[in-house]
Amino acid sequence: MTTVDDRPTATVRRPDVAPGKLFIGGQWRAAENGVRFDVVDPSTGSVVTSVARAGKSDVDDAVAAARAAFDGWAATPGRHRARILHRVADVVRARADELVATESLDVGKPVSLCRPVDVETTAEQYEYYAALAQSIDGATRQIPIPAHAYTRREPIGVVAAITPFNFPLILSSSKIAPALAAGNTVVHKPAEDTPLSALLMAEILAEAGVPAGVVNVVTGFGSEIGDHLVCHPGVDKVAFTGSTAVGRHAASVAGAQLKPMTMELGGNAAHIVFEDADLEKAIGAAIKGFVFNTGQFCMGGPRLLVASSLYDTVVGALADAVPHVPLGDPFDPATVIGPMAGERHLSKVERYVALARAEGGRIVTGGQRVDRDGFFFEPTVIADLQGHSPVVQEELFGPVLTVQRFASEDEAVAMANGTPYGLAAGLQTENLARAHRVAARLQAGIVWVNDWAMLDPAIPFGGVKDSGHGREYGPEALASYTRTKSVVISLA
Repeated sequence: MTTVDDRPTATVRRPDVAPGKLFIGGQWRAAENGVRFDVVDPSTGSVVTSVARAGKSDVDDAVAAARAAFDGWAATPGRHRARILHRVADVVRARADELVATESLDVGKPVSLCRPVDVETTAEQYEYYAALAQSIDGATRQIPIPAHAYTRREPIGVVAAITPFNFPLILSSSKIAPALAAGNTVVHKPAEDTPLSALLMAEILAEAGVPAGVVNVVTGFGSEIGDHLVCHPGVDKVAFTGSTAVGRHAASVAGAQLKPMTMELGGNAAHIVFEDADLEKAIGAAIKGFVFNTGQFCMGGPRLLVASSLYDTVVGALADAVPHVPLGDPFDPATVIGPMAGERHLSKVERYVALARAEGGRIVTGGQRVDRDGFFFEPTVIADLQGHSPVVQEELFGPVLTVQRFASEDEAVAMANGTPYGLAAGLQTENLARAHRVAARLQAGIVWVNDWAMLDPAIPFGGVKDSGHGREYGPEALASYTRTKSVVISLA
């Protein structure tokens, strides 16, 4: 993933968004019930378009289309699948302006970050898995009986890809690209808050040559079609990203049918600043860790743990720097912090900040909704909360940073591991031995040292504890979309 500091200055205009339909079997169609729902621009709070509100019969049709396309796609040689995935990456880059504008309008992402992060990462994912699609193979096994034994890696079948609102492009392509590379077909259900880029990507996939039925998109509400998709007898695997609560429910539904499932769930990462850290770099990384994507980042760093000797200095530096991070219209190239994705997300953050005040937390900076149209909240730093506070323990999912002090390395590790989550973690230190030692002790699927959010399609990430299981990115993700079959041929 390109770093968030590599920002272009080109102007991107708000798009004219055509009304969305479902994409099933290579065709655009209305929902069978004819119902639609509104999509809101989070920077203004106004309705920009409406899209089809799929029902259970639409899900049935999408799964049937994916099932009908599976045999042909699974039998397509990996090298040919790779050529198609490379074309997807080419079309993504060719249509980058459309994708940037659509994602920024739908999610509220600043255009300055959306192109190098969301759009470029999407292209890179398809390129990465195009390369791996050509190297899916098995292995021969030496056994003592007179037989020739080998393994095959085969696609699983129809994959239900269920994605959240915060990174629609990245978190859909992190599922669809490896699933297609391995020979699976997909039914994608994007978040109801942010369905627009999923529909645009369906068009891009078709333009690149992905056959009809291989990828299908159903837009709608999880409460209406989510369980039906997850437990559908025609679905062979579920790939889910979302909250821990919804993931736990989805896992119970899928588990009843013994379906394999990968889940990337909530996070509440700790970011540790040791006394030997480079303070300038550490404070910059800490700010990036909680304001990136307006804090709506499951691998964000909302908990800053600071060595006691540096605590006052770090809190003071945050108080000086955070108010100057540019907040505003996501289509302004200078903007770094955009709106939150919707009113319910904004209201949740307001409730947690009010609780922090009630518990004696010190609001160092921010702490309020911004007085303008849209769903904006000030980047907020809260000091002096106790570790058992829900504001520290739970996932806020907004531009809020809590700061706590620690006295020793052991205490820092205990505090970092002291929540139910384990998706990401980070530390700032100039001591190489400490970096390796602490990284090994942190309960997280990915650990960053001396920066934050260093990601690439080759680096797997995923959670432990309440942050889920399975991995996205890397060859580990590709493997999760295959089954291993053993073949043993008698030579007696």
